[in-house]
Amino acid sequence: QVQLVESGGGLVQAGGSLRLSCAASGRTFNVYVMGWFRQAPGKEREFVAAISRSGASTTYADSVKGRFTISRDNAKNTGYLQMNSLKPEDTAVYYCAADYSLVLHSTASSYDSWGQGTQVTVSS
Repeated sequence: QVQLVESGGGLVQAGGSLRLSCAASGRTFNVYVMGWFRQAPGKEREFVAAISRSGASTTYADSVKGRFTISRDNAKNTGYLQMNSLKPEDTAVYYCAADYSLVLHSTASSYDSWGQGTQVTVSS
């Protein structure tokens, strides 16, 4: 199992940007598919984005396409989620997840390792 720690959350105004980081330790990071999920109070955990082992392939939820960019730097054992043009509906706790897999996952149950989450709040 890989250990994950998110950082970079905070309070921003609508239209602003944040970059979340996911620092990994334990097993070699480049053997893990990585994903980002978010969860608002009273709502189910929602898929945001995922990236393949090498970073060559990505997939996004329709709600964030064109605004968010997922990336990774395997040499630094770190994944990223760049969030631009933020909207109040993006407000949630954001979680980094990883899975020892060759294919991308968009379902939370498919991921074995999770970070503790970082709060993102977007004001109107």
